Amino acid sequence: MQHHSSRAFQAAAPVSALASAVPTRPVLGLPVVDATTEQTVAALLEGSARSVFFLNAHCANLRARDRSYAAALARADMVLPDGIGVELAARMTGTNLTENLNGTDFTPALLRRAARQGLSVFLFGAKPGTAEAAARKLATTIPGLRIAGTLDGYDGAADSDRAVAAINASSADILLVAMGVPMQEMWIDRHLDVLSPRLVLGVGALFDFLAGNVRRAPGIVRKCRMEWGWRLLQEPRRLAKRYLLGNGVFLARASHHALRQAGPEAVSKRLFDIALSGGLLLVLAPLLLALAALIRLDSRGPVLFRQVRVGRDGQRFTILKFRTMFPDAEARLAAIRAASDRDGICFKSRHDPRVTRIGRLLRRYSLDELPQIANVFFGQMSLVGPRPALPSEVAAYPAPALERLRVRPGLTGLWQVAGRADIGFAKMID
Repeated sequence: MQHHSSRAFQAAAPVSALASAVPTRPVLGLPVVDATTEQTVAALLEGSARSVFFLNAHCANLRARDRSYAAALARADMVLPDGIGVELAARMTGTNLTENLNGTDFTPALLRRAARQGLSVFLFGAKPGTAEAAARKLATTIPGLRIAGTLDGYDGAADSDRAVAAINASSADILLVAMGVPMQEMWIDRHLDVLSPRLVLGVGALFDFLAGNVRRAPGIVRKCRMEWGWRLLQEPRRLAKRYLLGNGVFLARASHHALRQAGPEAVSKRLFDIALSGGLLLVLAPLLLALAALIRLDSRGPVLFRQVRVGRDGQRFTILKFRTMFPDAEARLAAIRAASDRDGICFKSRHDPRVTRIGRLLRRYSLDELPQIANVFFGQMSLVGPRPALPSEVAAYPAPALERLRVRPGLTGLWQVAGRADIGFAKMID
């Protein structure tokens, strides 16, 4: 059957133009999407891709030993990061992925927007009855979503030609395939050319979650990035090898890949950062707790101040400091910017009226910077390097200053020991 016209989709972009649709970052040598859910959903529904797969630690382990699956992943139009394992692998090479786009959360978000555009979805896979139950759940929770059809992954998938014919006859815009990794990716890879839906995703256990066959981890567990542990507790016999052994194998593989990418000098520097920052966190723990108590006694507000800064290669991260200002400090910045002690872009003032009493003491001896030892330990910063700038400051950088972004920002460096606020911006860059 010829593919139906899809009025809600824009004209599909050629696969060769995919790279410009959403940004990607290399993870274990595979280009993985580095964007928000909203950006990725918009790109998919605008026709930027047809086949969409997810990459997690288990997928990466299978990819390393299954050439056919590896080839299918390489041919996918989009690969989305799924889980903390992929995030850690990216961090090992100095990359912070924008968002965890796991299929269980991402796919419903995609379908909610698809429903608003009048698109339909076909559910293919899982045990008999599961796809139907999942479809009912989606229809209940996503008003306006059109279910084009369902087909199980057992008898329904036994004859691929019949399955393809049923999917195409449904005139579905989106096809969800839930056969488990790597079967679903290889099935999609083999049949993509003859499938009519404009968008095809391999969604793993999504149907089981929707149908209630498998209970999803509570929100607090997901927030702590421990959903894999929850699933292990639910199905220990089936998942023990995958998670307990597999996660260790994955981390070893990711570490080996990062070491090969970095080179000996970068590896030595990173090992030095880990060893010294880890030791400092242990040794300074009593002092850190005491300073935290003083901050809470001196003024209302959180102990830690969190702020987005720009790190290596322009990657943004959240820097940690002890709070030295009153909570409304950001709102008052515009009114006092003219009082900066430093020429140029970066604001600095010795007599900043926003600073608290304990804050002045912390700043005088640079104790407010101590929580950044944690940033060093987790790889967002180094012990020695250029100080990380605000995004607004980087946006105003002259071309020579952008060279600072080629390395990890540091806890200390030549600027700090040579004069800090006494040195102007141009000299700081030099």
